[in-house]
Amino acid sequence: MTEQVVNKEHISSSPRGLKRWGGLAFFLFVIGFTVWLVSATKDWMTDANRLPLSNLVIQGQLHYLTKDDVRQSILHLHHLGTFMTQDVDSIQASVEALPWVAQAAVRKQWPNTIKVFLVENQPIAEWNGTYLVNRAGNVFKAPALQVAGLGLTDLIGPTGSSQEVLAGLKEMRPVLKKAGFGIASLAFNERRAWRVILTNGIILELGHEARMQRIKRFIEIYPELLKQDKPIDYVDLRYDTGAAVGWKTKPEHDNHVPAKK
Repeated sequence: MTEQVVNKEHISSSPRGLKRWGGLAFFLFVIGFTVWLVSATKDWMTDANRLPLSNLVIQGQLHYLTKDDVRQSILHLHHLGTFMTQDVDSIQASVEALPWVAQAAVRKQWPNTIKVFLVENQPIAEWNGTYLVNRAGNVFKAPALQVAGLGLTDLIGPTGSSQEVLAGLKEMRPVLKKAGFGIASLAFNERRAWRVILTNGIILELGHEARMQRIKRFIEIYPELLKQDKPIDYVDLRYDTGAAVGWKTKPEHDNHVPAKK
C-alpha cells in the first residue's frame, strides 16, 4: 500500500480554512465594535459638559412659594445627572417635600430643560398656632406667621384630628356667621370636647355632644345676656337646658393720687 502524507500547512492555507478564520475575525471585530459603541454612548450620555441640565422652567400660580425655593430644592439633590440620565421622579420628590407644594409634575424637554408644574397648598386655617391646614384638611408645615394677615381661624386638636376639626369649623361657622359672630379659634381635645373662642372674645364650652344644638341655644340667649350690661367671659352650654355664664371682672382702678410738688 502506498502511504499518503498530509501536509498540515496545505490545509490551513486552503480557501476553506481562510474563510473560517476570516469569519472568526469579523465576529470578534463586531463584538469589539459593539462594546466600544456602548461605552462611547454611555460616556456621551453621562458627560455633563455635553448634555447639561442648564435650564429650569417653573409653571403654576405661586403666591407663597418662590422660584428660588424650587431651584434650591433641586440643587440640594446629592447628584444632578445629565439630560439623559437624570430621573425626574427624584426631582419631583425633592420639590414635593417643600411645605407649600401640594403637587408637582416634572418633565424633561430636549436638549437641556427641566419643566416643573406646581400646585400650591391653599391655607384655610391655622393648626395649633404653628402650622397650616389646607382645603383637604391636611396639615402642612409652612409657618402660620407667613399668613398672619389673613385672619385665619386657629384649629387646635391632637395629632391626626385636623380633618375632623376642619369639618366642625365648616359646620359651625355658617350658623354663627349668620348671627353676626366669627370664630377666632376652635379647639377639640382628646376627650372629644369642643370649645369655641369667638372673635369678640367670648368662650363657648360645647362639650362632646349636640354641639350644633348648643350653639343655637347660645344664639337664642345672647340678647338676654347683653341686657346684663356686663362683659361676658364664657358661656358654658354643657347642660340639657340653659347655660352657665362667666362674667369678666373689671380691673380695679388705681386710686393713687400723685403728690403735688
